[in-house]
Amino acid sequence: MCVDHDARLPALPAGDQSAITERVVLTAPDGNHFSAFAAEPAERVRRSAVIVLPDVRGLFGFYEDLAVRFAEHGHPAIAIDYFGRTAGTEERPADFPFMDHVAETHSDGINADIAAAGAYLRERHLEAELYAVGFCFGGTVAWAAATHGHGLAGVIGYYGRTEVDRPAGDGPIWDRCHLMEGRLLALFGGADPAIPPENVARFEAALEEAGVDHEVVVYPGAPHSFFDRSQEDFLEESLDTWKRTLELIR
Repeated sequence: MCVDHDARLPALPAGDQSAITERVVLTAPDGNHFSAFAAEPAERVRRSAVIVLPDVRGLFGFYEDLAVRFAEHGHPAIAIDYFGRTAGTEERPADFPFMDHVAETHSDGINADIAAAGAYLRERHLEAELYAVGFCFGGTVAWAAATHGHGLAGVIGYYGRTEVDRPAGDGPIWDRCHLMEGRLLALFGGADPAIPPENVARFEAALEEAGVDHEVVVYPGAPHSFFDRSQEDFLEESLDTWKRTLELIR
């Protein structure tokens, strides 16, 4: 299971800017309307912008806060929701049955939404390099996005599953490594029962074979979804993932 509805980010180092935020409704190329949360640095903008891809709950406060944190470090960011096609664009309660809606997602729809998010950022920052950062469900979606021609400079996936058909219709990510563009960072917990070491090894071998510029990091003893304020014992690991993430997108 991913983070709770009321989860908070780990105690990450503060950026040197304030953020200007806005809730928006985007329109995908297929006509879908979906919710997103945009955060812009108030002053200096770096050359990299970020699409934040949430876990199975879709868009909620944890990922909105993450978009803000990227903006505080100078990176415009937009966190998107996956469920516009099945649940509309309204904010949702903690008991929203997200897994019912996850089952209705598919590659064509998710990649249409990613394309809309990318267009939103590019319209405002013409020369920005785009990166996708995702968690759990969104981690695999981020890696897969590098295979769909979005022009991403890099993708970062926190504890994404490697063997599942995700997003639905793509098949396992290790079968798509030959299609990847840009750089890739994969971050895993070594004590995550959903992602055994042999799956990580197979993914890394596929990346090597495909010649993808990549880094795979496994944190011994860390569980699934360790990037969470409640996982106090793994703050050092969370800080290291954040450092690696910022280094890649810079």
